Amino acid sequence: MKVNEAIVDCLAENDVDTLFGIPGKQSLPLNESISDRDDVRFVMARHETAVSHQAWGYAETSGGMAATVVIPGPGDMNAMNGLKNALNDCTPLLHIAVETEPEIRGGDGIHETPPDTYDNVVKENITVETPESTVAELGRAIDVAQTAPKGPVRIGIPKNFLKMDVPLAERGDIDRQSFSGVPDANVAAAADLLASAARPIIVAGGGVRAADASDELRAVAERLEAPVVLTYKGKAVFPDDHELMAGVLCGGTGTAVKGLVADADAALGVGTDFDAVTTHNWSIEIPDDLVHVTLDADDIGTGYDPAIGIVADAARTLEALDDALAGRSIAGANGRERASETREAVDARLEELRTVTEAPLTSVRALDAIRAGTPRDAIVAVDAGGFRLWTLLTFPAYEPRDYVNPGSWATMGSGVPSAIGAKLANPERDVVALTGDGGLLMCLHELHTLAAEGIDVTVVVLNNSDYAIISEEAGRSYRMDEGEYGWEGTPVSYATVAEGLGVDVERAGTPDEIETTVADAIASDGPTLVEIPTDPYEPQSSIWMNE
Repeated sequence: MKVNEAIVDCLAENDVDTLFGIPGKQSLPLNESISDRDDVRFVMARHETAVSHQAWGYAETSGGMAATVVIPGPGDMNAMNGLKNALNDCTPLLHIAVETEPEIRGGDGIHETPPDTYDNVVKENITVETPESTVAELGRAIDVAQTAPKGPVRIGIPKNFLKMDVPLAERGDIDRQSFSGVPDANVAAAADLLASAARPIIVAGGGVRAADASDELRAVAERLEAPVVLTYKGKAVFPDDHELMAGVLCGGTGTAVKGLVADADAALGVGTDFDAVTTHNWSIEIPDDLVHVTLDADDIGTGYDPAIGIVADAARTLEALDDALAGRSIAGANGRERASETREAVDARLEELRTVTEAPLTSVRALDAIRAGTPRDAIVAVDAGGFRLWTLLTFPAYEPRDYVNPGSWATMGSGVPSAIGAKLANPERDVVALTGDGGLLMCLHELHTLAAEGIDVTVVVLNNSDYAIISEEAGRSYRMDEGEYGWEGTPVSYATVAEGLGVDVERAGTPDEIETTVADAIASDGPTLVEIPTDPYEPQSSIWMNE
């Protein structure tokens, strides 16, 4: 059987039915085998930087997995940004890189890069060495990507292998590693510690989403009556309108949420590695009585020393913990009050920013209006940038796979591509991309992908004509002018650009206009861009929330 045809068969058999990429001469044999089928879709992007973000958005919102296909060298390296993003987020995707032929490798063939170039941006980097082993190695790559803790896997397949007709090695069934049990003694000790605490809290991260453990998290939180604080990657694993929801740990976290965490006498950290971004370089005070649940043993003791460490699946651990707590007397009883007081303090600090009603609005006021015009059950994909911190703090999200934002890699230019992936994974759902103008400039080309593929995504761009989070720091901490990295003198009309790329466009400036325009854009058929002017000189969350 021809290798190119066997590759597509293997993908379909493993429920990988969507591939993102840009075709090149090296990948055409694979594209040919895809074009002959109706059960596998190839989505052509406009830049390889976008393809891995598209596959990441697909996985983040569906729990499934997509693949990427790129040519050697430039295509492969352009996709590295999104691969590292997926690695940090433990998001599964399959990255198929068409490699230089083995006999040319090392001789500076066209687009050649050494295969080990990619070792540090993926969970595993596999190079296929013989045509006969291609499909067996592809199956292994799929298994590795989907084995917890999940992540992106790169498989390099030499281009001359694709057209070969060879006997292909078959791979036997392999059971993926899974955490089917929990350490009972540690769970019992954790239940004792948390049940006896007067002021327990829970810090929940993206691992809760990966484990589909939101229901179990809610059960434990309600059992303990413990306020829940989410990491920036855990946003939406616990609903923002729950009475125990207290806030988000991110670069914009303010004194109220930090104070809640510092005042706690015990903490359950679940599905988080307590990384430097979440904890402000480990400066946030976490109680010494910490129960830390994670899949990666290396996370235990990094940043904070736990009283009890558990390396196990978040859902199974939370379920066992809830069962253990059911037989114990719970000391804490004012968690709802503590969470409410924290939310009220945050809202009081935001009130001044919400009083602006004429364009250009603050990001907070604009986001309130966008949320009002967005259906509760829409999927929202958020780009990186200064506005993202305001989004983490003020834009309510309710279901774990309805909110996508980059984790500690914090790469700009991911918003529109991830929304594309989200829509293809969830074709019946409304999907909204939230982006700043700086982030949109880094993926503007993907508006054309939306138009060409007929992908019904609403793109909402907050336009302040500035890399404002950088300009603010430059003016505050260095001898530079206010708006040092802005471009007010040469403003970009994103609506004009989007219209030229085949996307419907709308503009809105006041809160009422924004709510109505966003709602209408989401309800319409086909991709639409809504452009909203915002204030480049508004306060940045990291400063405002801590004054």
